[in-house]
Amino acid sequence: MPVRKYVYYDYTISLCPECLKRIEAKIVFEDGNVYMLKTCPEHGFHRTIIATDIEYYKRIRNYNKASETPLQFNTKVHYGCPYDCGLCTDHEQHSCLTLVEITDRCNLSCPTCYAMSSPHYGRHRTVEEVEKMLDIIVANEGQPDVVQLSGGEPTIHPQFFEILDIAKKKPIKHLMVNTNGIRIANDPGFAERLATYMPDFELYLQFDSFRPEVLQTLRGKDLTDVRYKAIEKLNELNLSTTLVVTVQKGLNDDETGKIIEYALKQKCVRGVTFQPVQIAGRFEHNPDKNRMTLTEVRNDILTQTDIFKPNDIIPVPCNPDALAMAYALKINGKVIPLTNMIDPAYLLDNSRNTIVYEQDTELHEHLIKIFSTGISVDRVSESMHQLMCCLPEIYAPGLSYENLFRIIIMRFIDAYDFDVRAIKKSCVHIVSKDGRIIPFETMNLFYRDEKEQHLNVLKQQYETVRY
Repeated sequence: MPVRKYVYYDYTISLCPECLKRIEAKIVFEDGNVYMLKTCPEHGFHRTIIATDIEYYKRIRNYNKASETPLQFNTKVHYGCPYDCGLCTDHEQHSCLTLVEITDRCNLSCPTCYAMSSPHYGRHRTVEEVEKMLDIIVANEGQPDVVQLSGGEPTIHPQFFEILDIAKKKPIKHLMVNTNGIRIANDPGFAERLATYMPDFELYLQFDSFRPEVLQTLRGKDLTDVRYKAIEKLNELNLSTTLVVTVQKGLNDDETGKIIEYALKQKCVRGVTFQPVQIAGRFEHNPDKNRMTLTEVRNDILTQTDIFKPNDIIPVPCNPDALAMAYALKINGKVIPLTNMIDPAYLLDNSRNTIVYEQDTELHEHLIKIFSTGISVDRVSESMHQLMCCLPEIYAPGLSYENLFRIIIMRFIDAYDFDVRAIKKSCVHIVSKDGRIIPFETMNLFYRDEKEQHLNVLKQQYETVRY
């Protein structure tokens, strides 16, 4: 009998990347890769690579833990995912990270911007609007894990520090500011004022490449000097910073290891987040040429450095299709990966959020060997646990957040690789201008400014077919 050239693995609901209608999709294995196959009645067949490591892709399901829901939902289910975002009652994960876009404006016009920001686009939110957005998050989360002030470029908001003051008074465990670093580098005293908001405050700093031509392509400007000046100031202040790398295949994916090694040498840096480009907003490159899968970024980390091994970079249980993580300790100039020492059972059981060292003898002995004489390992730290997403609490007196280093790979799903299962587990959300809390991925596809007009057309078509 004839045999297909692929192995059929699974089925899901996806989107047509042209009209954004929901369509059926197959997940198949072929030539060592994982592909999504789908056909739109109007726009034909689409084939998208979604992983380059079949074994890792199959392991993802083993890290799928019970959902943690928000304290309240904001919208009802009527049209079905992803047309009811808000969070709807069918969403399967609370907001691990919530973005509050305090402005549409930016001092750059990046070719990769998913929000279409520029010096003349949109407007600044009022302080009252921002506080209302923060209160919506608190109502949903109680004590939000991480809230990130974003934009646009949030630091150009004329009332930026007033907004920071308000945010610090809310019961937010960890507050972040997403920035391109221009004000930090060029505005005397700005970084010093930011440092007054520590602890539980961090910068999410763009750091895409060491090469001017790459920065020109991604950001429309060579920001090399800006990045180095910003890092220098932040090191002086030891202001906690995560470096954020927008990764585009064939452009800067060969710098993954170099960026990690640079980050490890910076006093202020607590980790690196790699974000493969999402085909949304201003980014209109060829999806087949420019797309980077999560597994490709993971492989680059493993092959371009000798710090992390395969068992060190694992799926994040709250949304394993879209997130991977590695955690390590920095002690006395050494980097000791932690993630491989954690039994996955700890990750998947919401009731077991603390390692009991008396029972976990192997880990206890390993940590004793790592830490200097006289440092005990007999209790846990709230502050360390809050920043270690989905991991048990790990702590030794004498260590702090400065000793933690994390790698996060954050795959922002778009219309090409849209998988409704992963979208329902999305834990990175944005507060929209009208107060809905919307998954990052669907925000950029359907709910950002004029895009919602097309969504309304799709809803009307759905109603016509339904009735």
